[in-house]
Amino acid sequence: MSKRRPDKEDMCNNTKPENHVLSQHDEHVHTSLTEEPETQDSSRRIFKISGMDCIEEVTVLRKVLSPLVGSENKLSFDVLNGKMSINDDNVSDSQVISAVARTGMKAEVVTVGKKPKENDPYRKYATILMAVCGLLTVTGFAVDAYTKGSLLLAFQDGEKLPLAVIGLYVAAIISGGWFVMPKAVFALRGMRPDMNLLMVIAVLGAAGIGEWFEAATVTFLFSLSLSLEAWSISRAKRAIAALMSLAPETARLKLEDGDREVPASGVKVGDTFIVLGGERIPLDGQVSRGESHVNQAPITGESMPIRKEIGSEVFAGTINGDSTLEITATKTADNTTLASIIRLVEEAQSKRAPSEQWVEKFARIYTPAVILLAVAIFVIPVLLGMSAGAWFYKALVLLVIACPCALVISTPVSIVSSLTAAAKAGVLIKGGLYVETPGRLKALALDKTGTITEGRPTVAEVITLSGHNEEELMARASALEARSTHPLAAAIIEHAQKKSVKVESADDVAIIPGKGVTGHFQGKLFWLGSERYLQERGQATPEVKAMVAKISGTGRTVVVIGNDTHVCGVIATVDAIRPQAKAALTQLRELGIEHLVMLSGDNKATAASIADSVGIDEVHAELLPEEKVIAIDALVKKYQSVGMIGDGVNDAPAMGRASLGIAMGAVGSDAAIESADIALMADDLSKLPWLISHSRRTLVIIKQNIALSLFTKGAFVLLNLVGFSTLWMAIAADMGTTLVVIMNSLRLLSSPVRTI
Repeated sequence: MSKRRPDKEDMCNNTKPENHVLSQHDEHVHTSLTEEPETQDSSRRIFKISGMDCIEEVTVLRKVLSPLVGSENKLSFDVLNGKMSINDDNVSDSQVISAVARTGMKAEVVTVGKKPKENDPYRKYATILMAVCGLLTVTGFAVDAYTKGSLLLAFQDGEKLPLAVIGLYVAAIISGGWFVMPKAVFALRGMRPDMNLLMVIAVLGAAGIGEWFEAATVTFLFSLSLSLEAWSISRAKRAIAALMSLAPETARLKLEDGDREVPASGVKVGDTFIVLGGERIPLDGQVSRGESHVNQAPITGESMPIRKEIGSEVFAGTINGDSTLEITATKTADNTTLASIIRLVEEAQSKRAPSEQWVEKFARIYTPAVILLAVAIFVIPVLLGMSAGAWFYKALVLLVIACPCALVISTPVSIVSSLTAAAKAGVLIKGGLYVETPGRLKALALDKTGTITEGRPTVAEVITLSGHNEEELMARASALEARSTHPLAAAIIEHAQKKSVKVESADDVAIIPGKGVTGHFQGKLFWLGSERYLQERGQATPEVKAMVAKISGTGRTVVVIGNDTHVCGVIATVDAIRPQAKAALTQLRELGIEHLVMLSGDNKATAASIADSVGIDEVHAELLPEEKVIAIDALVKKYQSVGMIGDGVNDAPAMGRASLGIAMGAVGSDAAIESADIALMADDLSKLPWLISHSRRTLVIIKQNIALSLFTKGAFVLLNLVGFSTLWMAIAADMGTTLVVIMNSLRLLSSPVRTI
């Protein structure tokens, strides 16, 4: 978050003096945001990891590789695509591959620019071997039943088991445990017991006491459970793949000798392509010819098509309306807004949520504790003279019961599903770390301009003083603002042009940070600024003060223009409140947000008027960037969990200090997407209540999954101690719990989007 820009309202504060500073600073920050990742990319290497199916494998890889690269922060994992990224120049590829091999998994370098293989042979072969294991187990049981002439007798192994049947069961155990056993061996060597080791100990123990059928059954059910985990990951992956398929693979390129269908990846920035009515737009670009309405729902979640005309921005994956558009590409295929969203959703998995971290820490203690408990359950009764065989079996059942499959898979599948559903709804969450935070917010601070208001001010009134006329006033104001790109400056220039005033650039323009701007126009020095700057210059006569107070009281923003001798006039601008703002804030209260605060650089009267219109509890106005941070500090001390929503760039200092930074209307803005923890792709405040509801729903499902997993374990431990549980029953229960947990988590993929 250190890359965020200073605050937009603070920089202009009604006056637009810092508009020029904003333009210069924007350019500097944009450079840092685009060039720094390239520096990182030079040392960033990607590896395809065969055998990385869930968070437990990620935990093992972190433990093995962190000492090698020096920090866990240099590692990131994409479980969906089986990829691992390392940001470290000091470690060779061979060292990484060797370290991964020690875990029982396999690493392969992914060449930059070359698309990795989509099919992981590990998962393919694991599924085949699981099916073979099941077939051999059923065959062995059938042969045993036929030989003994009874299904009931086939459940009784021991010495009466035919050698051929034992051979079938052994083959089943080997096939089902082919990929599990190496991991168990490496876990034992590294003294880091995991569920693979638990299963292997249980299976070998069962085989050792002649319970061949149960050993084979446990192996099959465990391999089936692992396949279910892989399926759940694939299910979430397909949801992201659906996002990727939004953008067409080809584009209709406009050339001098006619149109030509080419791969979208071959279109360069500046090329013109044609999109017919009803077609999806393949690349980000700017309309160069034609008018149409474009459905942006796939990217922003907006329910209504947006009108596009010459100069309008359009985005890859959105759907053109009835008319043909000619579009000039502004980004390449791998750098579109859609591509950025997909990339961030995939990378977001490496930013673990608090619940994921808790489960991981719990499993580290839980698994070795279970092994020790199993040893105690066997050793203590034997020392007391009880049956060694009976209590050894109970110890094996405990190992199976205690396998943390469902617990380990419960949280990451929920988080991945939640991230994907949010992206489909036009809400980009930057990691599992930020999925849970919205659901815990107690207070919310909101920027005014561009968040509560539309951010497109217009000149509402021009009041001339000291014998000047409107043409003279607008000529001076537009000259001072001629080189600024800020919305207020644009409003002044637009009004000047409507009045047929020639816009010329002032000379020697100087910025007075947070207050105003000065410059020479037609040989004379003029200034433009806020009421604060007017007061500091000592030119606030009773007449001017009364006029400014009256205008501000109506919710308008005041810009004062003058020279060294007098005030030339006042320009009043108005920024419309977003239609859904009041309803969205009402919903936030209903969701339990205790306190709503507006942080604005605008004057107190204007800020108070707008805050009162939408139902804000507390208003802080005329704030500089550092003063917004102080206000957030106070809120955090009082409410602990505080969110800050702004434009994602200019409100950066305050957003960085808040518990959660949310960018508003980030579509098309790489800087806004990069700067916030969460980005609302559209200028739609109704997504804020949806985000909080979605976060809370995710938290509920995670808690349900954890509770169900632990309850099942506890119940079967008790059943085992009183003799009502068997090995295959225990693993069947664990597999059933895993399936329930996965299906419960995948419900988040269809999280409903409610708009106001």
